[in-house]
Amino acid sequence: MPSAALERLTIPIVLAPMAGGPTTPQLAAAVSNAGGLGFLAAGYLSPERLAQEIERTRALTDHFGVGVFAGGGSAAEPELVEAYATRLRAEAARAGVELGTPHHDDDSLDAKLALLVADPVPVVSFTFGVPSAAAIESLQAAGTEVWLTVTSPPEAGAAAAAGADALVVQGVEAGGHRGIFTDDTDASELTLLAALQLIVAANIGLPLIGAGSVMTGAGLAAVLAAGAHAAQLGTAYLLADEAGTSPAQRTATTTATRTVLTRAFSGRTARGIENRLHREHGATAPAAYPEVHHLTSPLRAQARKTGDADLINLWAGQAHELAQALPADEITRRLAADARAALAAAAGRVPG
Repeated sequence: MPSAALERLTIPIVLAPMAGGPTTPQLAAAVSNAGGLGFLAAGYLSPERLAQEIERTRALTDHFGVGVFAGGGSAAEPELVEAYATRLRAEAARAGVELGTPHHDDDSLDAKLALLVADPVPVVSFTFGVPSAAAIESLQAAGTEVWLTVTSPPEAGAAAAAGADALVVQGVEAGGHRGIFTDDTDASELTLLAALQLIVAANIGLPLIGAGSVMTGAGLAAVLAAGAHAAQLGTAYLLADEAGTSPAQRTATTTATRTVLTRAFSGRTARGIENRLHREHGATAPAAYPEVHHLTSPLRAQARKTGDADLINLWAGQAHELAQALPADEITRRLAADARAALAAAAGRVPG
């Protein structure tokens, strides 16, 4: 099944929608204008702010997508969230802020969908599950492709059955939140290469975009060789000139510090560079998203302001230290050239 958005690419790279600051209209446009496909991140933005970001991006390029949280899930048990808040109050006091008020919401999903139907973009991708059939149908009727993020063959099958136009296959090595559909206490542990091989073998019949700490041209080549039509990269662009990455995260990204899966910052499992908040509180953080996200939001905002990397969610993939501080268009073109060279070299190692 063809994807017009993927067929338009001259470079098989998709910019991951990185919520919380790194993604900017300038970054998305630079990737698109270099031949890839840039994405805005709708997560945590108000519908009004999202509309402004779309307008700003559209002034720079006509080819981009928007990444949306699929919503859903049930509210967490208040006593679990309060117990975690009790642990964090000393951290907040030292930082000079009050913790946020935890509450359950769906990130204004309906309002964002209404905006994207009324003012369509080429692609809308979803993570954290499958949106309603009505949402998928309304976006497609507006001329928008719907891409769903999956982490396993069962999720891929469910996404295909729901009417997805393409699948973003996310491996466990990827930075940021896991794209799993259900309670993240029972998450897939498949790496990107394993997930791609299994989903290709399942004959799902949809184009695949591989996501999982792809940082080099050789990594991009591997994803393409495994059956993906393109790779989705986020961490590789954290140091790009156009990225809105905080100074503390930029510094942390260049180090060889290991990454960990943690709920400490949001209540949902995500991969980030290890820091003190995870070490001291990660083991007790409940599965309570977005309640914990709202709880820690003022603490993280203050830490970004003061440059305290020990209190920031340093989302990054496992190979983050390979990120390069360059203009985004140069990163994109270098990755493509290196991928071509890697594929040619690999072909030479297979006797004809």
